[in-house]
Amino acid sequence: MVAAVRRGQPLRAVAKQFGVGVATVAHWVGRAKGLRLDRVDFSDRSRAPRQTRRTEAALEDLVLQTRRDLAQGDLGALGADAIRQALLDQGVAQVPSVRTINRILGRRGALDGKKRARRPPPPTGWYLPDVAAGRAELDSIDIVEGLVIKAGPQVEVLNAVSLHGGLPASWPVESPVTSQRTLSSLVEHWRAAGLPDYAQFDNDMIFHGTHRYPDALGRVLRLCLSLGVVPVLVPPRETGFQAMIESYNGWWQTKVWSRFRHDNLADLQGHSQRYVAALRKQRAARIEASPDRRAFPDGWKLSLKKRPRGRLVYLRRSNGQSEVTLLGQTWPLGQVWPNRLVRCEVDLDKNKIRFFTLRRKEPTSQPQILEVDYRLPNRGFQD
Repeated sequence: MVAAVRRGQPLRAVAKQFGVGVATVAHWVGRAKGLRLDRVDFSDRSRAPRQTRRTEAALEDLVLQTRRDLAQGDLGALGADAIRQALLDQGVAQVPSVRTINRILGRRGALDGKKRARRPPPPTGWYLPDVAAGRAELDSIDIVEGLVIKAGPQVEVLNAVSLHGGLPASWPVESPVTSQRTLSSLVEHWRAAGLPDYAQFDNDMIFHGTHRYPDALGRVLRLCLSLGVVPVLVPPRETGFQAMIESYNGWWQTKVWSRFRHDNLADLQGHSQRYVAALRKQRAARIEASPDRRAFPDGWKLSLKKRPRGRLVYLRRSNGQSEVTLLGQTWPLGQVWPNRLVRCEVDLDKNKIRFFTLRRKEPTSQPQILEVDYRLPNRGFQD
């Protein structure tokens, strides 16, 4: 490169010829300035400083001793500023700066503050082992409320998104979203996209059913159970479990609700459909690589009066007495596990409830700590 430039070629032409930047050519030309090419050192130079200055060990020991002396003093000030002032008062020559004193304290392990141990986050869907292992897919479902079209109706949006594939779906409707509307929307979505292994909800009565009576399951949970989809109910007032759907809720409001002017509900629904289609196209590779979804069964018909079968999962946090509340009943865990996460699996076929402990610090360790008998009363379904 240097020889080419010295022959009169422009820097840009040489840079293009050798496939490097103009700055690189200028750097080596400057390195060789005034020298014959056979006498130029073209080796890379270390970026480390040629000479480093470290505080002498005796001075470091004096800094630590001064800190110990200050700890016994009346004021109790132990910071670098106090240490430097004490050294100045003692008449020490070449007193280090405050920054250097802080480095000495940190190097010698004399700082009181302890660094927070930052552990890696648990894997996606860590509370369900087959989801965390990538063998099963989970759809999260939630509702966005409080939207009002100017001179129009109040609007709510039923949103769904899959955990691994990020497969989105949205249904803006006139408020309120009812359990019947949720049921029909999910059936429409699952007929087109296939059935997930799990469907995750919060504890809203629209999804779960009434909380006034024990052993009550709403129509949405009965829909999931009739299709072999395991409903998952997240802990009340817990963050993290609904992060995926909450993120999608925010994106929908930013990219659809706030970005356009909507003259009416049909206009909003059109914008939403186009956004969902575009997002699915963008995520096509991710959706294709996600766990397989089951085909929707032919000839399926929902019978709300029929006793449900299958499995439900409740994620709960125990109280101070190591008790868990679900289905209107309180269950003592039988061992000390206060204010901790628990996965409760309700097996309607074997009439059992199994309790598993959960820890984000050790997401793969989920031992079963209790199994109790439980039979869902066959009272039928009433709106």
